[in-house]
Amino acid sequence: MDSSDTKSFSAEMLREFCARVFMYFGVSKSDATQAADVLGAADLRGIDSHGVARMTSYIDLLSKGLINPKPQIKLLRSTPSTATVDGDNGLGLVVGPHANQMAIELAEKAGSGWVSVMNTNHYGIAGYYVLKAASCDMIGWAMTNTSPIVAPLWGMERMLGTNPIAVAFPGKNEPPIVIDMATCTAAYGKIEMALRKGEKIPEGWAMDNQGHVTVDPADVIAGGALLPLGSDRERGGHKGYGLAIMVDLLTGALSGANWGPFAPSFAVHQVPPARSVGKGIGHFFGAMRIDGFIEADAFKSQVDDYIRVFRAAKPAPGTSGPLIPGDPEREAEQIRRDGGVPLILPVIEELRSISRRTGVPFD
Repeated sequence: MDSSDTKSFSAEMLREFCARVFMYFGVSKSDATQAADVLGAADLRGIDSHGVARMTSYIDLLSKGLINPKPQIKLLRSTPSTATVDGDNGLGLVVGPHANQMAIELAEKAGSGWVSVMNTNHYGIAGYYVLKAASCDMIGWAMTNTSPIVAPLWGMERMLGTNPIAVAFPGKNEPPIVIDMATCTAAYGKIEMALRKGEKIPEGWAMDNQGHVTVDPADVIAGGALLPLGSDRERGGHKGYGLAIMVDLLTGALSGANWGPFAPSFAVHQVPPARSVGKGIGHFFGAMRIDGFIEADAFKSQVDDYIRVFRAAKPAPGTSGPLIPGDPEREAEQIRRDGGVPLILPVIEELRSISRRTGVPFD
């Protein structure tokens, strides 16, 4: 699919559209604006699989009563630096920012704040949350489990989610280092985007439902599975597998949410899990005040130096040199703020369908 198969839209227009659609389904104006902001951040930062391309899934769940549009978020337990929150099955795009802000506020008082969340759903891009902490001179942490789509090492059943994790370190004059990654070979949204574009996926990303490596995204949709980060044992797949389990236990077992193969699906057409071991999926947020360890300016200056040293490293042949985590997203954001967010035609058609369904104008 080439550039002629895309059309660009202003980020503000997309945010306004999403907010109005959420409001159509009973979400309050403030919550709808918050949810749209998380999706808009993904589109601006070039993470197209987690922006407006997700709207169909959210409204399908809202329209079927599988997401609560007006959640009463509850504090279940707390200490001076920790808390567990029940999201009341609200939009993860609303529950997540609420819990993340709670972690930041706990850190302001206690030096660090850690919040686990249960009874929630898809929260967008993990990077959104850690950047909020970084803007407060804190090191931010965010992770979530997701519906099962990843096979365990040497297995062929869907047992784990993509289970992303993000960490951000603020700089002083340089932009923050933002590590935001799935613990499998690729986010499931990239499989969906490849299918929409009619493209193959790289070898080593996934297997079909017979356990054979595949490059056809349709094989994954039709009962196949993604592989852990690293893919197989020889390429370090045990490391991605271990990280996925870590995220699952911190977000699921620690909060009272479902974990592993029992996490509920984010797509209404998928078969529900065999049983429940908790409520919804889970998130986990952390914020660490830098000045609890070292002067904030001293640390941020070290981050600046770190970035400059790595950027100055000798480039590998055929490359422009080492990237700093977060570079591609920042570059995309600079381009898209001025030139708009490019959407592929299948996504545009989905949004037009939503527009016809709700009466909210799209383009």
